[in-house]
Amino acid sequence: MSSPAERYSAAKARAAHAGTELAAFEATLDFSLDPFQTQGCRALEEGRGVLVAAPTGAGKTVVGEFAIHLALRQGKKAFYTTPIKALSNQKFHEFSRRWGAERVGLLTGDTSVNPEADVVVMTTEVLRNMIYGGSATLANLGFVVMDEVHYLADRFRGAVWEEVIIHLPEYVQLASLSATVSNAEEFGAWLGDVRGSTDVVVSEHRPVPLWQHVQVGPRLLDLFLDDTTVEEAAQRQSDRHREEPAVNPELLRLFRSQHPRGGRSGGRGPGHRGRRRGGAHHEPRTGHQERISRPHLLRRLDAEALLPAITFIFSRAGCDAAVAQCVAADLWLTTPQEQRTIKAFAAEATAHMSTADLAALNYEDWYAGLVRGVSAHHAGMLPVFKEVVEQLFSEGLIKAVFATETLALGINMPARSVVLERLDKFNGESRVDITPGEYTQLTGRAGRRGIDVEGHAVVLWRDGMNPQAVAGLASTRTYPLNSSFRPTYNMSTNLIARFGARRSRAILETSFAQFQADRSVVGVARRVRSQEKTLEAYREAMSCHLGDFSEYAGLRRELAREEKSASTSRTARQRNDAAVSLQDLLPGDVVDIPQGRNAGWAVVLRADTHPFDPRPHILTVDGKLRRVGVNDLDGPLAPESRIRIPKNFSGKAPQERKDLAATVRAALREHRPARQGAGGRAIRFDRGTSARDHRIEDLRRRLRAHPCHGCSDREQHARWAERAWKLEKDTQGLRRQIAGRTGSIAATFDRVCAVLTHFAYLEPDESGHLRPTAAGEQLRRLYGERDLLLALSLRDGFLDGLDAPGLAGVMTALVYQPRREDQGARPRMPTAPMDASAQTLLHNWSVLSAQEAEHRLPLTAAPELGLAEAMHRWARGATLTRTLTGTDLAAGDFVRWAKQTIDVLDQLRGVDGLDPALRETAHQAIQAVRRGVVEYSVFEQ
Repeated sequence: MSSPAERYSAAKARAAHAGTELAAFEATLDFSLDPFQTQGCRALEEGRGVLVAAPTGAGKTVVGEFAIHLALRQGKKAFYTTPIKALSNQKFHEFSRRWGAERVGLLTGDTSVNPEADVVVMTTEVLRNMIYGGSATLANLGFVVMDEVHYLADRFRGAVWEEVIIHLPEYVQLASLSATVSNAEEFGAWLGDVRGSTDVVVSEHRPVPLWQHVQVGPRLLDLFLDDTTVEEAAQRQSDRHREEPAVNPELLRLFRSQHPRGGRSGGRGPGHRGRRRGGAHHEPRTGHQERISRPHLLRRLDAEALLPAITFIFSRAGCDAAVAQCVAADLWLTTPQEQRTIKAFAAEATAHMSTADLAALNYEDWYAGLVRGVSAHHAGMLPVFKEVVEQLFSEGLIKAVFATETLALGINMPARSVVLERLDKFNGESRVDITPGEYTQLTGRAGRRGIDVEGHAVVLWRDGMNPQAVAGLASTRTYPLNSSFRPTYNMSTNLIARFGARRSRAILETSFAQFQADRSVVGVARRVRSQEKTLEAYREAMSCHLGDFSEYAGLRRELAREEKSASTSRTARQRNDAAVSLQDLLPGDVVDIPQGRNAGWAVVLRADTHPFDPRPHILTVDGKLRRVGVNDLDGPLAPESRIRIPKNFSGKAPQERKDLAATVRAALREHRPARQGAGGRAIRFDRGTSARDHRIEDLRRRLRAHPCHGCSDREQHARWAERAWKLEKDTQGLRRQIAGRTGSIAATFDRVCAVLTHFAYLEPDESGHLRPTAAGEQLRRLYGERDLLLALSLRDGFLDGLDAPGLAGVMTALVYQPRREDQGARPRMPTAPMDASAQTLLHNWSVLSAQEAEHRLPLTAAPELGLAEAMHRWARGATLTRTLTGTDLAAGDFVRWAKQTIDVLDQLRGVDGLDPALRETAHQAIQAVRRGVVEYSVFEQ
């Protein structure tokens, strides 16, 4: 029982709290704040910044909402920034309902609603652009909330977050909301350095406990033993004084049955019982386990009351196929009343769309899954369709969503259960395991606060899966936030215009990237000192009484290097032979590709005589348009047959491709011969082979003649010499790290300035200080990965003479990013002016790349012309069906690129000194692109 003094103190604290803004804010809520939320809100009310790091679904956005509350009570503005437009849209509508539509605005790259409102939701890039542009909208800004601030680590866009944090006016209070990261204190320390006093509030507690399961065939088994939640497992994993969480012994036995010589034992044996699912008392089957079908799994989850569920499949095609399987299995998860509601919502959302466009979008397939309570969710879907799915799912009408990982990083769409079909994904080049951070982000969607008592994460068993590895993924909490910041051309020009070069360097040295680099130098220097002591011991151990053993070891290494080089040369000759054979191919040649995604018979449609990387265009026998390169070959490729390509063949129509593929198959059946002289060009060989053989023989002779060669302890000395050499190499690398990290960001800035000066975007003034030229002032208004390339080409008048559709088509080259195998395509442009513009772009990119290479800067991405014709058609008024004909683009991808094209066209309109006629053409191009499915959104009804 408390003492009178304690009761008095508590009463006094309650009275003091009653008069605070936090108390007034709490009175508007229908729930009590958690301790971490209270702590974050108090920091803001007391005038400090705050970093809140907490799991997905923990409720950290409440702290951001309190920042808005404070701004409104103080008569100031509040900005709420998000990393993606979908999340901005969602927050805009949430805040409009809460504070009134007249007080809330929205700014994204292509949308502007009530921009001068008291509360404005925006993407982070928009705020960065406002800061550099000195926007009047920044007047009276009191608070900025940066949601999902851990995006700062994104290697493509992360630098924007640091730019905003560094350049926001000092008087603006910052509330940073982050997923749980393991170096929150480090990030908070940096925020304190650049923004002033900043509290760090970390919560690893999930308000809804998460249970981890493994689906083995038809049975749902717990991953951990003894009623262990994922949060408890993580705590035990991180505490060295506690026993690691025990893994279900059934899963371990199953793993050992598939790996009789591998797989370590774990857990506490079969005698322990937890809250097991799926008949834990049975012995599991051994050997191969049949995988449960997707419809069967959903029925099982439904029976266990574990729906709604999100199943993550790291493939768009896989998501669509999953829905098709559920429809084919006649799976229904909705009641008749829910079906009527879904039908009405879908009809209203698509009422503006033509029958032809709906057919092109596979509307019937989408609708068939929707009414059953099942849908896909991925970037290839039309935004309207995705928004319908999000809204219906949040209302509990959609019960199962098959999604790619982008859903985990985007809008608020929690579920009762999350299913992971596999624990690896394709990263564009190969299959890689997902990281603990990715696993936590994905499974963090499970468990809806205020709705579910507990959340559930389910991993589907695959033969060979190690349950200990799954347990490690689920319980690991070590994923640091690392900066991806580097100076860009636009950033550097804006900084110099505002602060001058000297102060700009100092500002850049306050970045989180430099902060982390400087901190890491201390640890690296300690390692250097330690390794130098170890090196002395190694050198003593390798000393030989017969001679200089370090010299002898050097000869051995040089010999090994030459022998490896000889082997590499043979591989290079094979690649050279393959490249030569690709250069020799002509249209109509029928070839058999031995490996890769293009393996099989194909016909050459267009030759490519590129001197280093020829990639002829081909049509495979299953009707796919592809390009074949050296990586698809294991040696030279010779034509096996020949057909005639029709003169008017374009490859855009599916029937046209199908007919030509049939001709290829007929030629192979009839054994038509290849053209005469095919594959006959002389192969170029490495002329250095003979000289290398002589060097190898000379090294072997010198090695045998060395005094240390006859030492009885030679191999023991050699082992110490090898250790010393490797350690010395590693130590030299550490010394280079120290030299490179000290002032590394400022050094990059200097190299960027050198390139800008070379192209006359910066020039010295009378006192020798750099300043932007007239062209530099134009560059200040251009944001994007290819900012300087656009500025260079603008100076050359590359857009002169283009009409609105042509301008829209050409500008796609500055935003479009095709799949890896389609990069570098040079399609024919629809009009002569567009072709001239494309040639100017490509020429300027070549010139710019040469300068970047000379100054040791990352190369600007090459312009990609693969979307130009489709965008030209769309801007001329073509239907969506006609626009996408002959492309591999999904509707959602096209809409996304169209919106980015609108964004860069809008930037173009704001460039200083732009020809008024071109400014008007850009306006017309925006209007031509922003129509139909590109313009429409469910949220804007």
